[in-house]
Amino acid sequence: MSADRKKVLKDIIKQLHAGTSPLTVKEMFSKYLETITPQEIAEVEQELVKEGVSREELQKLCDIHLTIFREQLGKTTTQIPLWHPINILIEEHNIMLGLLERYKRLLEDIKKAENLAQVEGVIVQLSSIAEDFNDSEKHYLREENVLFPLLEKHGITEPPAVMWMEHDKIRKSKRELQELVKKVGEQEFNSFKERINENFEAMNMVIPNHFYKENNILFPTALQLITEGEWVEALKEFDEIGYCRFTPRPPVAPEIYKEEKKGTLPSDIQFETGSLSAEEVGALLNSLPIDITFVDREDKVKFFNKSEKRIFIRTKAVIGRKVQQCHPQKSIHIVNKILDSFKEGKKDVAEFWIEKEGSLIHIRYFPVKDKDGKYLGTIEVTQDVTEIKKLEGEKRLLDWEGA
Repeated sequence: MSADRKKVLKDIIKQLHAGTSPLTVKEMFSKYLETITPQEIAEVEQELVKEGVSREELQKLCDIHLTIFREQLGKTTTQIPLWHPINILIEEHNIMLGLLERYKRLLEDIKKAENLAQVEGVIVQLSSIAEDFNDSEKHYLREENVLFPLLEKHGITEPPAVMWMEHDKIRKSKRELQELVKKVGEQEFNSFKERINENFEAMNMVIPNHFYKENNILFPTALQLITEGEWVEALKEFDEIGYCRFTPRPPVAPEIYKEEKKGTLPSDIQFETGSLSAEEVGALLNSLPIDITFVDREDKVKFFNKSEKRIFIRTKAVIGRKVQQCHPQKSIHIVNKILDSFKEGKKDVAEFWIEKEGSLIHIRYFPVKDKDGKYLGTIEVTQDVTEIKKLEGEKRLLDWEGA
């Protein structure tokens, strides 16, 4: 994009931010708006962040400037193969918008009701919708762990970060919905009606606009920048993460998956305490009952193991990605504090524990240094300690059941 076009587009967004009405802006820039492209919008949004606009402010600006870009963006059409990751994401968007519409219709029945007994069947239907929204988590994980890293490798970093912020808003609302329908009988009915209405309004405020921005700005930008070979790899990683229970997964043509050529493994790697072949190193790391991720001295993800029951999703797309881009905006400042403390030698561990799907997860970060104490990077070690926490007494080697 030329410097002049960038300047005009920035002027449009800044005038909207300053309070100029969308109609006035449309009239002022009508000729220019006819030729605007999704990629240009994404690039300028990115530059605005570099110039000091916060991601939170950009998120608000997105909703405003969409009001004048919507007409032009709606004209953009691209033929996408059925197997394509973007087609899968768009189809999931359509289904979730349908879920939201069903939610709206059920809400009207709830509003008319005077007590819970009158809407028991409605609550059953709403519970199914809540489960579908809950299972949509894989949709967001595929975007955050595959699509976003690919866009970042092609220089588009800020729009994905803003979309991730909106993902977290959606997550909050869908958790609230599930909690409301689970505990509907435990609260006064009028209170339930008020809270369920607030939940719908929150979801309806974010989801349609979010999907529109992805469908009409983020996805077309990705289609322009990401290569076919990268899309094929992305599909493999989509398959690895998995799909929502409502995903209309099309059959994949055999030619999409080509047999990977296996290179010659290097000879044994000599360590101070012995030697291992590359195959043994890989198998050993993948056999550990923990997730490990290594971030190098430049804060880039360099390696992760693939344990049998990985706790947190990792895909090959994150290799080379800045670790800061692997975390939601709200936690980046803590990530930076941990890394800085390791680099400066002030701390030698940072640990946290969380509950995840009924399991207790222990997360620890350690600085990695060479024999002279020089900082090489940071390793993240994640372990499910639910059963370990229950241990009592002793169980010795001779007590093993297989002996």
